[in-house]
Amino acid sequence: QWNLVCDNDWKGPLSTSLFFVGVLLGSFVSGQLSDKFGRKNVLFATLAMQTGFSFVQVFSTSWEMFSVFFVLVGMGQISNYVAAFVLGTEILGKSIRVLFCTLGVCIFYAFGYMLLPLFAYFIRDWRMLLLALTLPGLLCIPLWWVIPESPRWLISQGRFQEAEDIIRKAAKTNGLTAPDVILDPSELQDLNSQKQQTYTILDLMKTRNILTITIMSVILWMIISVGYFGLSLDTPNLHGDVYVNCFLSAVIEVPAYVISWLLLRNLPRRYSMAAALFLGGCVLLFIQLVPSHIRVLSILLVMLGKFGITSAFSMVYVYTAELYPTVVRNMGVGASSMASRLGSILSPYFVYLGAYDRFLPYILMGSLTVLSGILTLFLPESYGMPLPDTIDQMLLVKGLEYRPASSSTRDSKEEEENPEIFKSTAF
Repeated sequence: QWNLVCDNDWKGPLSTSLFFVGVLLGSFVSGQLSDKFGRKNVLFATLAMQTGFSFVQVFSTSWEMFSVFFVLVGMGQISNYVAAFVLGTEILGKSIRVLFCTLGVCIFYAFGYMLLPLFAYFIRDWRMLLLALTLPGLLCIPLWWVIPESPRWLISQGRFQEAEDIIRKAAKTNGLTAPDVILDPSELQDLNSQKQQTYTILDLMKTRNILTITIMSVILWMIISVGYFGLSLDTPNLHGDVYVNCFLSAVIEVPAYVISWLLLRNLPRRYSMAAALFLGGCVLLFIQLVPSHIRVLSILLVMLGKFGITSAFSMVYVYTAELYPTVVRNMGVGASSMASRLGSILSPYFVYLGAYDRFLPYILMGSLTVLSGILTLFLPESYGMPLPDTIDQMLLVKGLEYRPASSSTRDSKEEEENPEIFKSTAF
């Protein structure tokens, strides 16, 4: 199509890079838009953006037109993904939150990944394939009347009555009797005095603690993304059928997500993520020791490496969302996701290094993954802790010295440990 061969063969991989550029841009703005206009509004607006521009792509008349719309599709795709993730994190209870963030989101992502080589095998025309992948987006329209706005976000905006209505409706749906007073008037007065305060991306650097967490999260997400997309893009270089290898690369993600769910449900976040990263990194480093004639073992180790990195990818979403407070949570996850997109843009170049030494990509990705596992051990532990609502309530990074908390800060933390909001209502 469009003579993308010989002197124009560079346009093919550039199209993929432009998609990730769109994803990068979407990661940068989605957090601020969602924190300002609401999780639900941004979720459905960007869903419409992704579906609409994907549909227009089908009728592209040139490579330039296709690439421009591909950037816009990438922006919409990551924006609705992050908004949906944060919305689910904020409206669901602690136990269901982990289930949603791992099995709920990731398992269905893996199912879609498995369907891709199946669709591609039977639909060889790219226009019809893109159309088949776009139309299911229309099924999301009825969800507008099912999915509520985040009560936590409404409270942070001073829209207390709307938040209380959603809580009461959730209690009724769950067969529970909501208390007469859900939101304490004294708490409302304090929040009401702060409701005009706005937050920007600069608030992720407001204190030494949140700045340290942001830097560590950015590094973690970038390295994990390099490993995940690097191994995914390297699939065609494995021995055997391309469609089968792509399918196996997708199948291995299912047990990875299940294991990550079990780890998050029963064990501390830091040690679970570090273990997954150590597994993925060490296995990739061992590939260079496999004799060249044992190709099956090499493929097995690659899949095992992706198993570990995929598990870490699943857990880092939950972990990051739990570390950031409500007022900047979407921005924090969005900034981390932006770093992840930088990693995805760099990942093809890691694969390209295989042209010089076929083990070099695995050595680099394995080493970085092991180092990120060590970095994880310095993050604060969020397992069993309530979600912070303000920057002052954030958990502290290990190894840093802090000034003693003021009495008002200590009181706010004590109130967070015994929250009245959502106390009798499960979403």
